[in-house]
Amino acid sequence: MSASELTALLLFCTAMSFSPGPNTTLSTALAANGGLQRALRFCIAVPTGWTLLMLATGLGLGAAITGVPALRWAVKLFGVAYMLWLAWKLARAGQLSQVDTARLDVSFSQGVGLQFLNIKAWMLALTLTAGWVVNAAGLPAPNPGERLAIICGVMMVFAFTSNFTYALVGSLLRQWLAQGTRLLWFNRVLALVLVATAFWMLNV
Repeated sequence: MSASELTALLLFCTAMSFSPGPNTTLSTALAANGGLQRALRFCIAVPTGWTLLMLATGLGLGAAITGVPALRWAVKLFGVAYMLWLAWKLARAGQLSQVDTARLDVSFSQGVGLQFLNIKAWMLALTLTAGWVVNAAGLPAPNPGERLAIICGVMMVFAFTSNFTYALVGSLLRQWLAQGTRLLWFNRVLALVLVATAFWMLNV
């Protein structure tokens, strides 16, 4: 991979990783409600799941999903359903004591699986495959395995860093949000973000 290609990859990954989405929203919510330690599990699950998704996409799964409308819609609908379920759980948590009873929690395996239901993650993986792993003619670029490994390594770093950054912001707000109904309204705003993301996924 040339220096110009690597630079373009880094810029693209920065823009995509740090822009708001399901992962960063959940990282913020988990840290604000349960603390940074609880969110850390999800911050590790995101790059793990995304790397598995990128490997699967680079090896041909992406083409299969996009080539079969029924599969594409299945991914969308499952993703939307999961986003709405998380939004419902989030909107109901108004006190830290409620969160401690596991009203809002995402396991490591759920965090990994969410990447396969995240349309933004699919779009990113497909774009990276088309731009850096294969050429304009749809044929493998030189050293496709090496390119795929570089992309996975870069995105693991960016996926963790972006989600940890959002989680850190959420954890810093935790004590302030614990006063009065601030946490309830904060959670409801993030729930609305998840709902908006879910409906955006339907139109992609």
